[in-house]
Amino acid sequence: MRTLCQRAMAEGVRAIAFGDLFLQDVRDYRIRQLQGSGLEPLFPLWQVPTEQLSRDMIAAGVKAKITCVDPSKIAKSFAGRDYDLSLLTDLPAGADPCGENGEFHTFVYDAPVFSQPINVKAGEVVERDGFVFADLLPLH
Repeated sequence: MRTLCQRAMAEGVRAIAFGDLFLQDVRDYRIRQLQGSGLEPLFPLWQVPTEQLSRDMIAAGVKAKITCVDPSKIAKSFAGRDYDLSLLTDLPAGADPCGENGEFHTFVYDAPVFSQPINVKAGEVVERDGFVFADLLPLH
């Protein structure tokens, strides 16, 4: 991490933005990791309600796929699905719509800030180390 921070500073980067929403321990960890690096940690989404944020991201054109699922929190079948309104509707009660409690992780393959989409297709779904992973493969 130190090498990455030094490289960022050398290239003129002065801050790093994180997408953390409400887990204080994760935010504190990131702040500690950047201490003394010269980089300012930014948290532009901090405490934005996740129900609204999830819908705002989808409405704005963010496109993502679920790449990892904790099957103790949501069904294995969510692995590989598109992050869309249908997915939000299908999430069980108590699951955070942004996966902030570790329910799932995503890979964003298109968004308004991208110069072009990252073309991917769903690959193999495997269980490993208590999690379910959905591989994404590049489209040629």
